[in-house]
Amino acid sequence: MGGAVQIAFGLGQFSGVDRRRRCSISTFSLSSRRLKRHVVFRVHLASSRQKNPVPELKPEKSNETTKESPSFGRLWRRFGNNFKLDQIGLDVVSIALPAVLSLAADPIASLVDTAFVGHLGSAELAAVGISASVFNLVSKLFNVPLLNVTTSFVAEEQAREKDSKYEDSQGKKYLPAVSTSLALAAGVGILEAIALSYGSGFLMNSLGVSVDSPMRVPAEQFLTFRAWGAPPIVIALAAQGAFRGFMDTKTPLLAVGTGTLVNAVLDPILIFFLSLGIEGAAIATVLSEYIIAYILILNLSKNVLLFPWSFDMKKTARYLQSGGLLIGRTIAVLMTMTLSTSLAAQGGTVSMAAHEICLQIWLAVSLLNDALALAGQAILANVYTQGNYKEAETVISRVLQMGLVMGTSLAIALFFGFAPFSTLFTTDPDVLEIAQSGLLFVTISQPVNALAFVFDGLYYGLSDFSYAAYSMVLVSLLSSLFLLAATPLLGLPGVWTGLFLFMLLRVLAGFWRLHSKKGPWKFIHLEERGK
Repeated sequence: MGGAVQIAFGLGQFSGVDRRRRCSISTFSLSSRRLKRHVVFRVHLASSRQKNPVPELKPEKSNETTKESPSFGRLWRRFGNNFKLDQIGLDVVSIALPAVLSLAADPIASLVDTAFVGHLGSAELAAVGISASVFNLVSKLFNVPLLNVTTSFVAEEQAREKDSKYEDSQGKKYLPAVSTSLALAAGVGILEAIALSYGSGFLMNSLGVSVDSPMRVPAEQFLTFRAWGAPPIVIALAAQGAFRGFMDTKTPLLAVGTGTLVNAVLDPILIFFLSLGIEGAAIATVLSEYIIAYILILNLSKNVLLFPWSFDMKKTARYLQSGGLLIGRTIAVLMTMTLSTSLAAQGGTVSMAAHEICLQIWLAVSLLNDALALAGQAILANVYTQGNYKEAETVISRVLQMGLVMGTSLAIALFFGFAPFSTLFTTDPDVLEIAQSGLLFVTISQPVNALAFVFDGLYYGLSDFSYAAYSMVLVSLLSSLFLLAATPLLGLPGVWTGLFLFMLLRVLAGFWRLHSKKGPWKFIHLEERGK
């Protein structure tokens, strides 16, 4: 290829079954802006298990040169080429499909609870909604970061499985990431249970639910019983993170599906036949959560030593540091989303109802993007840890391509299906008219949303938690300022434009990081290693 320096290097091949095939030679064109003319560097990566093996550079003669500098255009073309569903694409699909069903199980369980509790009365239904909001807020702040960190760390250790410290007499592997995650999950779950149970009154006051409100008593009752489901929830999420790190999403699907079915069966029995009312709904949910945790731990313990006599304190410190960064990131997201909801509510009841319909549809389809992101996270962490940089580059390309296709497909589907789908939420013509005006917001933003979620998975796959956190804080700040300035002028369209900007800035931050030569993203620019 004219005007280019070629670098050929041996990398480990990645496949869906055997991820340790080696001796594949890949050649691609790279920049030589600072290299001497007529020089080719042949990079030979040793079969080291180090995370970033140092390449050996050997100059060879060449008649080719280039002065082209890196640019976003070149980066996009580079990742847009060879658009195909290869073995890596099939691996992503095989991980993402069960994950979609698993992620959908929790919203389905919430709908089942809502359907049964709704027959008790409006006060009970509202009480469940308030309590569930508190519980979900705590889960997003503390539990989801633990899930994402566990997935990355377990995938890294699985890739270095020969370096595992020991196996017990039954041949079970000791992976410090698994045992550390479960220990932290147990501690966090117990603290959450105590705080939610004994602090239910304070939380109700904080949410503005007064003592004389008809929602107050049932809300406290539901939250108090529901709180004791916190330990199994956090432990189950940690176990799910471990299975995702093993690139196994079928076992979590089995566990979550079983728990959801048990919850659906117990709800009518406890609520109506045993006359436990709203407390019965909470008990059914808690029991199902213990069943989910039991199934996951039972399957995990078959191959992994869960509770060794000693713990890796360095691993624990790394968990706490990474988890703290993701907690900060989550707070930034919640602040922007809460601000957008608050501004939408200022437009009145009808405007807020229309916004809620658009927002729920907007968020519901994100389950597909989440599943794609976690598949990319697990695979990328595995191949990157092995030093298979070319394979890691291919994973990034493929997941971004699949995200763009998925987002475009969702946009087309919602464009034609938004009107009939929105009637499931309300039949009020005024609300539907305003909601219909948000069609462009819901549809056009889907490709952007998909890429934003995919970049989240890529950050986590490379353990780039610091950039994921700091960039989100900046994005949240800029988006919030836009929301505050645009909403008084544009009304509800200003809110939707602000949310679109929020997702777009996340995508731009992702491409900026991909273009950078810092942190774990250095492997994208191997041509710079010869300088």
